[in-house]
Amino acid sequence: MNKLSRHFFIILITFAGLSVTISSCKKEETNSDLDKQLYDAIKSTSGYLYYQNGDTLPGVSPSPHGAFRLRFNSIAQSVLDSINELPTGSTFPTGSILVKEVYKNNALNLLVVMKKNPSGADAAGGWQWAELNPDGSVFYSSGKQGEACVSCHQSSPNRDLTKTFNLH
Repeated sequence: MNKLSRHFFIILITFAGLSVTISSCKKEETNSDLDKQLYDAIKSTSGYLYYQNGDTLPGVSPSPHGAFRLRFNSIAQSVLDSINELPTGSTFPTGSILVKEVYKNNALNLLVVMKKNPSGADAAGGWQWAELNPDGSVFYSSGKQGEACVSCHQSSPNRDLTKTFNLH
């Protein structure tokens, strides 16, 4: 093997190794199984309680969601106070599901889901986060671990990473 061929071979092997290293370190950004499970858990409104009688609430800046309705599964309902809010400093129990139904031009546009599952593979701050289109297709996967959500949801007062009670 001549000198030029040997250098080319070394460069080729180096890039191949680098490519394998980069792809194995890349964070998985989708979790289609969990996204489907979340959609299946929320596609029916049966057993859910709507916040503020199901009124459509305006989006409040800096929220990226816009006008919405909020609902809680029965597990989440179990810790709400007399006005159906989570008291400051309280937490939702494992298994709680909160669904923000986002509307655009009076039509359901997006389903934003938080499921309390601190031991879940894709949990961040104790929650699994996803945004799903009304047909169940994924807009923002739970595999992203709420990376675009958690920083805003951490602000005070602390209500287990929920914001609605402080804004409405």
